[in-house]
Amino acid sequence: MAYIGPEPAESFTSFATQEFSTSATTSYTLDHAVANENEIALFVNNVRQQPGSGKAYTATGTALTLSAATASTDTMYCVFLGRALQTVTPATNSITAAMVGNDLISGKDALASEPADTDEFLVSDAGTLKRIDYSLIKGGGITEADQWRITSNSADSSGQDITSNWERNDSTAYGKIGTGMSESSGIFTFASTGIYLVIVQAVTQARNGNMNQGEVQLKATTDNSSYSIVSQAETECAQNAVASVSFQALIDVTDTSNVKVKITTSVADGTDMRVLGDTGKNRTGLSFIRIGDT
Repeated sequence: MAYIGPEPAESFTSFATQEFSTSATTSYTLDHAVANENEIALFVNNVRQQPGSGKAYTATGTALTLSAATASTDTMYCVFLGRALQTVTPATNSITAAMVGNDLISGKDALASEPADTDEFLVSDAGTLKRIDYSLIKGGGITEADQWRITSNSADSSGQDITSNWERNDSTAYGKIGTGMSESSGIFTFASTGIYLVIVQAVTQARNGNMNQGEVQLKATTDNSSYSIVSQAETECAQNAVASVSFQALIDVTDTSNVKVKITTSVADGTDMRVLGDTGKNRTGLSFIRIGDT
């Protein structure tokens, strides 16, 4: 049907009420405490009474006092004006940003520790407000860091995979983050997927003559079979002299079963070369740091 004036809201405000069993008295007890008589509207025989001292009634706490006694045949009830039982539901999209106080967030208690995985945040997904668990958005911190070395010198060779004498660093003050790498015959398997910074350091020594170009190489596979050089460094030195190299590569570990790395050596010009190891400190080895998601 049509309305004169604005259409009524779909819901309305209703207030708590109390009906009294009347008798010949001026004293009654309220169901809810009030600060004063202005917080209630009192009706006797359906006539609204005037509140205030010297008027029809006063009230404080739960005590209601009438200026004249009622009769047992009277009807009496009151409406608690400050105790709404139901309120008007705002129309869709009627609450705007301008209506929200600037202290909506700052006025609340601050979280003093990292959220739990099931704690939820509000995000705008292409303009639609959605909630999301912290576990799906947390990140930014290194979750894997590990370091390995060879414990003794490799054999003299014009080119070889470094397959033996590997150990995880166990020197004083060494620290590892996460599960760490696993190693088998010089092949390193990653603990989890992600983008890893792999750092190679090596101490080389020329053997059986001068070494004009020795190479230390980091090789990687994505199928757990065929390996390719992804980074390398060159060195040269006279017979029995030593030289140090360091280099690095970013490895995208999309599958821990198939993406693996190893280090090899090669002599492009000269005689044999070996890499030097030590069980008490790092001379030749690898560092692995997971720096982000794949």
